[in-house]
Amino acid sequence: MRILVTNDDGISSVGLHLLARAMTAHGDVVVVAPDREFSGAGAAVGAIHLMQPEVHRSTVDGIDESWAVSGPPALCVFFARLGAFGGPFDLVVSGINPGANVGRSVYHSGTVGACLTARNGGWNGVAVSQAVTGWGVEGQAWDEMLIGQQWDTAAEVASAYVGGLIADGLPAEPVVANINVPNVATADLLGWRRTSIDAKPIRGMSSATLDPIEGQEGSFKVAFDYGEAAELPPDSDGGAVEAGFVSVSYISRLTALDRDDLGGAEAALASFVGG
Repeated sequence: MRILVTNDDGISSVGLHLLARAMTAHGDVVVVAPDREFSGAGAAVGAIHLMQPEVHRSTVDGIDESWAVSGPPALCVFFARLGAFGGPFDLVVSGINPGANVGRSVYHSGTVGACLTARNGGWNGVAVSQAVTGWGVEGQAWDEMLIGQQWDTAAEVASAYVGGLIADGLPAEPVVANINVPNVATADLLGWRRTSIDAKPIRGMSSATLDPIEGQEGSFKVAFDYGEAAELPPDSDGGAVEAGFVSVSYISRLTALDRDDLGGAEAALASFVGG
């Protein structure tokens, strides 16, 4: 069993190192992570021809092989799929992200994006995130939120899930599991729930305004206002974490939909191109 461990917070992240060491109980672990912060990168690989990405050997205690990539987590997985780090991997485990990746933040999460990229290559993916003090905003956390972070809880939860996934036999149709863990001691977890993905995160950005930059006409900084933590349905990903439960959501592939309410747009297209 070959397991690739990555994240979107960079190769130096405490959560990444703990997760990688937890995964050694289940197989041969190779860490391939961004060389710096790439939160919010989603499944983007970037403009590779402009980036000219580099890969450098790195060190993670307890892990035999570690690499830092000058690009986002999806690119780390993409390179692995192309064979840059040896033979194929069976599983990608991404995290531990400080800040719950629930609700709309799932769309933008680099933690989740790495696993989506894994599935595109036929590999299974498990994304692991953990709530922080004050819930964070849109899946992100600041340094002061990480004081007292109980990383071991998320690492132990991830290890239990991955162990069961492997013991049951990896599914023929690759899975993307999005796991979110409350920031409490393992003994204080109330259980787990299989959840839906709510339209809202636990705490979101509420507005954005443009503040002029002094001396630079036509240039602005973007200032954000942040909402309060929302009360979400208990069967939603954010609601479960908010209530003290581990949330497990399974993320579908992008699929085409049948729509019968867009006749005007389709008729305009037909009149332009025919058919």
